[in-house]
Formats: sequence, C-alpha cells, structure tokens
Amino acid sequence: MKTIAELEAIRKKAQEDVKLRSGSGDIRVVVGMATCGIAAGARPVMMAMIDEINKRNLQNVTVTQTGCIGACRLEPMLEVYEGDDKTTYVKLTADLARQIVAEHLVNGKVLKSQTIGIFEKEEA
Repeated sequence: MKTIAELEAIRKKAQEDVKLRSGSGDIRVVVGMATCGIAAGARPVMMAMIDEINKRNLQNVTVTQTGCIGACRLEPMLEVYEGDDKTTYVKLTADLARQIVAEHLVNGKVLKSQTIGIFEKEEA
C-alpha cells in the first residue's frame, strides 16, 4: 500500500500532465497516436516530449494526441502548430522529441532534417 505522500505525488504529477495536454498555450504539439503511430513508437515519443517540456517548465506549450496524421510509412509523427504555421516531424524517436523541444520549442529553430518535406524529397 502506498503512503499518503506517495499518493499525493502521483496525483500532482497526473494533474500536471493533464494541464499540459489541455492548456491553451501559444504552441500546440499534436502527436499521431493511431495504431500505426503506436506500433512505430509514438508513445515513447509523446512521453519524452511531455517530460522535456515539464523539465524546462514551458508554460506556452500544449501537447495533445490525434489519430492518424496520414503518412503511416513516416510514423512516429508529430505536428507543431504556432499560430498559422505548422511543422510536421517524421520518423521520430524519444531522443529526437527531446531535441525538438530544445531546438524548435525553446530556440525557434526547425529541425529540417526531420520534417516531412525532407523525407518526401528523398523518396521522390
């Protein structure tokens, strides 16, 4: 059986995760969590993204999940929405998700090597 303090810590972490997923931040991150994405490793990508955002205490970022983004062969995928701008990242890992937080969300630098446009050109 868990102690009251342990249960309180679990409750606090769950509330922070829910807040991160339902906030109204300036930046919205949407992770593809359909069967194709989950099978390709989207769950660790999403958890790494949430963990890194929490570590950096980014208050202007909301993380949500969606079904299939539409390019199953490029999963795991996520999209970053900043106003009218959208960047689609593909073929992700947990480490790349953390790098997206550091470079794109914090420093405003798109990781072009992981964007859908680069992968579409390589396949053409």
